[in-house]
Amino acid sequence: MLNLEKLDLNLKVDRQKGLVDGTDLKENIINHMPRLNKFTFNIRSFDRLPNQINLLSNEDIQHIFKNFTDSQIVSCVDYFQEEQFSYCHIYSYPYSLTYYDNITNNFPGGLFKYVIEISLYDERSFEHEFFLRIEKSFPFIKKLTVINCKPQKNKLYNDNKDFSMIKYPHLTSLDLSKAHDDYIEQFLVDMNMCLPNNVDLFVNYESLARVTRNFKRDETRMNCAKVRYMCTKHPHPQPHPQFN
Repeated sequence: MLNLEKLDLNLKVDRQKGLVDGTDLKENIINHMPRLNKFTFNIRSFDRLPNQINLLSNEDIQHIFKNFTDSQIVSCVDYFQEEQFSYCHIYSYPYSLTYYDNITNNFPGGLFKYVIEISLYDERSFEHEFFLRIEKSFPFIKKLTVINCKPQKNKLYNDNKDFSMIKYPHLTSLDLSKAHDDYIEQFLVDMNMCLPNNVDLFVNYESLARVTRNFKRDETRMNCAKVRYMCTKHPHPQPHPQFN
């Protein structure tokens, strides 16, 4: 494609020989397109057998992209010890896609006004402040999936502290079927979260019963009245990230 002047690349790579970085893009794409003057991309790469000795950092990724001047380049690298894989998400910003998968605690922030569907995944707990960052970065989300089996370390509603109420005003679908009980509590306790009406909630029934104290807990009554339950009676499986 020697005459190509504009390229918008959306790519997912699952391999066992390292993460995709700026060197890959330059050697395998840009050097073969001499007339390319506009290059936007969203690339997610998974390494199933990461090299534990030579681990790339966000700083390494940013250094590789130092010669990319067309737009701001954002990178996020995560290493998951329990699941034994590494994950790298690099994209040009502003971000124009309608979804953003596998958001971790390393999420760099920004404003994503076109995104309406996101998934959150990590082997570290998501705290209240993290969900506030998500609210500010994704003001129009409609579908939210939380995948995390780690309990929260700080439950603000148990303390006498001032904190900000979280609001996802456009939310229509909330999947907590692969989330620890603490995240069900995070979304259903009315001092934490203000949910809009008619949200489809996907959740494990036993977890829901524990959090709501058999649906008699006062702090969850308001938000519980706003959701439509899609329950499973089977224990939720070991959480895994979204590989879609």
